[in-house]
This record gives sequence, structure tokens and C-alpha cells, in this order.
Amino acid sequence: MWEDLRLDGHRAEWRIRVGEPPRNRAELRRKVLWIGVWLVFLSSPVKDLLSGRHTTAGTAAGWLGLAAFVGVYLSLVFRNMGKPFTGRRVVVLILALGALATVLCLTLGGHWLGLYCYVSVACGSTLPLRLAYGAIPATTGLMLLVGSQVDREEAQSLALLVLLIGFAMTGIGQLVRTTIELRQARATVAQLAANEERLRLARDLHDLLGHSLSLITLKSELAGRMLPAHPDKAAQQVADIEQVSRQALVDVREAVTGYRRRRLAAELAGAQLALTAAGVAAELPAEPDLTGVPEESETALAWALREAVTNVVRHSGARRCTVELQHRQTLDGPVLELSVEDDGSGSPGSGPGSGLTGLTERLAKAGGALEAGGIRRGFRLTARVPAVPTAAAAAVASTSADVGSPS
Repeated sequence: MWEDLRLDGHRAEWRIRVGEPPRNRAELRRKVLWIGVWLVFLSSPVKDLLSGRHTTAGTAAGWLGLAAFVGVYLSLVFRNMGKPFTGRRVVVLILALGALATVLCLTLGGHWLGLYCYVSVACGSTLPLRLAYGAIPATTGLMLLVGSQVDREEAQSLALLVLLIGFAMTGIGQLVRTTIELRQARATVAQLAANEERLRLARDLHDLLGHSLSLITLKSELAGRMLPAHPDKAAQQVADIEQVSRQALVDVREAVTGYRRRRLAAELAGAQLALTAAGVAAELPAEPDLTGVPEESETALAWALREAVTNVVRHSGARRCTVELQHRQTLDGPVLELSVEDDGSGSPGSGPGSGLTGLTERLAKAGGALEAGGIRRGFRLTARVPAVPTAAAAAVASTSADVGSPS
């Protein structure tokens, strides 16, 4: 339909999966970059070590202490983005961070007070809320106490930052936990829906085949008993068995067709999820009123909606998509019209692709039609199908013509 520009692929490629461990090296690099970029606040300790104000032994110890501090911080925060440490280990690592920050500040001076920012971040992002609400002010108080010994003014200027950045990280940590819970809830809902569908299929198959198979078994036994003495009656029973089995086959095919049939309400819900996941602002109608709409018409519109939304998400690069569903009265009778409009790049090709061609054929079989093309700002696809069975539509059109003609 549209040329595959892979614009959505680029957006998804750079998206960070919140609350999940990295699946490959690319995701690992992005998460390390996202966490490591905040290490820019270590510039003050690094400059202090490079200034030459300390002895050789002091400088070497400072580099080792800084490396140990960064290692503990990264292992704690990065691990918390995937599979969190146990509560006891988190507390031990945070205490180690606080101890390292205190020792480095007391031995190397006030340029190292910024380390308490990272201690506060670790408290806010890894501890439960009740513990974090106590640990963050305690970290700020410890920094002020240490700062009174090395650099009171620097400590006072950093106090508000240490306090606020810690509480800000509690919000981010809560967001990560909520995202994980939401993902788990969605998986549970999907599993429950699948289980319910299996139960419904089992019930329907039992209702469809239970009576037929019982009747076939009964007539088979009866035919077997009649066969030696009454072959004509046995042949009648065999004919009845054939008729029952054919009817059972028809019932099963109809049931399977019903399961495979696309539902417009389900496709609208799926379209909402797909567009939202792709970062496209979606405007969709509420659950449609399909009273009297033929099944083939609903199925054709459901396929049209799926095809249109798929191409909006995959190829258009759109930021907004509007879906409208309306009942209209035409000269050919009442129709149900589906319109999908986006503000993307549209189709750069010279003609309709295989998706449009297949969709046109599918709608034609249902008695509908398709219109698709670029508009001033984007692309629009419009699909129309009969809102009543074809024979009824013809009768309505004939009645309208009779009413409008002179007597």
C-alpha cells in the first residue's frame, strides 16, 4: 500500500523498554548511556584529582575510591531497571555508597560533596517509598554534617538539590514499578481471554457435535443389528447417518467461520492499542452500532480498518490518525462508511500497492467500494459497505424510487 519507509522502526529502535532488562547489546548500550549520562556531575571530583593539589598517594586513592563509588552506583541503579536486588542487598549497597561519599569528602575536600546527589538518587530509585522518604532527608542531613567540616557553603548550596533529586527519583521509581505491574496485568488479561475463548470453543463444539455424534453412534449400532435380516432398513439407517454427518460438518464449518470472522469492535480496540504504542495520537469512535449490518459487510470493514491502521503505524510516519464510522443514505441504499485519515507522508509510489488492490477486491465481494489517496495534509482511506443485506438494500432503493416518481 504505502512504501516501507520504516519510520516507525526508527522510533521503536531508540525506545527504552522501561522496567525490563535489555534483550540485546543495542538495548544494553542505550540503557548504559541513559544512566551514564548523569555521571557528568562527577566533573568536580575529576577536576580536583587532575588539579595536582593532592599527593600521589592521595590522588591514587581518590581515583580508586571514585571508581568504587561509580561501580557500586551503576550496579545498583542499572540492576534496578531490570531484575531488582533483594531489599537487604539494596540497603547494604546504599550504605556503602554513603560511606564512600563520606570518606572521600572528609579526606579530599568539599569538591566531592556532589557524590551525595548520587546517594540520594539511589535511595529514591531503589528503596520502597516509606524507606526512601526517610533515607533522602537523612542523606541530605549527612551531607550538611560532612560539609560543615569541609565546605559549609558548598554543602548548603547542594542541600536543596540533593533533597529534590531524591524525591524526584521516587516518582520515576514508582513509574517503573507501575509500568511493570501494567505489563503483567496485560499479560494476565490476555491469558484469561485466551482461556475463556478455549472454554467457549469447547462448549460450542460440544453443543454442535454432541447430539450429532450420539445420533450417529446410535444409528450405526441399529444398522449393524438390522444388516443381516433387514438390509433395506439398514441402508436407510446408513443414509440417515450420512445426512447427520453432513449436517454436522456444515455446523462445524459455520462455527469455524464465525470464529475466524473479523469483528469491527475488536479491530477498533486493536487499532487504539497499535496507534498508541506507535506514538500516534488516535481519535476513534465508540463501539459501533451494527444492528442489521450483514456479517460480510462488518468483516470487510474490519479488514479495511486493520490494513489502514497497519500502514499508518508502519509506513506513514504520521503523528495523528482519525478514524470515523458513519451510517449514510445513498442512492444505492444505506451504507456504513469507514474513514481513516492521517497526517503522514502518504504513498510515495506511482500506483496502488497490493494491499489496496486486495482490499478493493475484498470490499467488492461484500458489495462495497474503496477510495484512497493523498489529501492536503496526509492520506485518507474510505471504505463503504452495505448497511443492510443486498436484497433489502435493493428493495429500499426501489421503494425510494417509487415514492419519488410521479403517479
